[in-house]
Amino acid sequence: MQFSPQILSRAVNILVAACVLLYFFEQQAIGNFRDELALHYPQNDKYGIWQYVSHMFMHGSLMHLIFNMYALFMFGTALENVLGRVRFLIFYFVCGIGAALIYNGVNHFQFNQVYSVLTDSGLSNADIMMMIKQFSYPPSVLSTEQANDIMGVFHTPMVGASGAIYGILVAYAIFFPNNKLMLIFIPYPVPAKVFVPVLILIDLFSGVTGFSLFGGGVAHFAHIGGAIMGFLLLLIWRKEFTSKAVIQ
Repeated sequence: MQFSPQILSRAVNILVAACVLLYFFEQQAIGNFRDELALHYPQNDKYGIWQYVSHMFMHGSLMHLIFNMYALFMFGTALENVLGRVRFLIFYFVCGIGAALIYNGVNHFQFNQVYSVLTDSGLSNADIMMMIKQFSYPPSVLSTEQANDIMGVFHTPMVGASGAIYGILVAYAIFFPNNKLMLIFIPYPVPAKVFVPVLILIDLFSGVTGFSLFGGGVAHFAHIGGAIMGFLLLLIWRKEFTSKAVIQ
């Protein structure tokens, strides 16, 4: 089988290959390779500004990688055909970086809510940061849930291309609204214009309530952030690409 240079040079294929290679390299790497590239909370000593980009190429498990790369290939290929390679790459990274910024923005709000409880109790900033870094907290001041919230925000890094992929899903629903898609737990074809908003609402519900249909450890607000960025970017580009939308 022969592959044309055009297929081999697709931005989607290059992004998929980069994520796959980095995942398997990480499995063999020695040291703090993952900590350097995953996105940390800004007050964490492991935080680096480059992580707003690098986290998009890291994944937490093989299944996480497979699901994300499948979605990137399936929906990203269609979007790249509409936007072109350069515009697609701009779209992808704007959505991914924007998702990470919104994710850390929500984390900052949640962190400060608990942090203010600690400062109101009379603890100094230095004492609070020492406790957080040592995974300790005063039970007389914080509930277990509050302690889990602030520790989770501070110590748990975020990885994955899901934020950028949610932006791609929003664009797909706009350009191909009547194409049928299926959720794993709803084995019935649903138009993209219905499927994608429902998926985003599920993430919003999970992010606000803490009850996740997709299991624990999911960065729901990164998904929502990517969707928001994708929608806003297409609004900016709407005049140029309105004629390319597929109305069925």
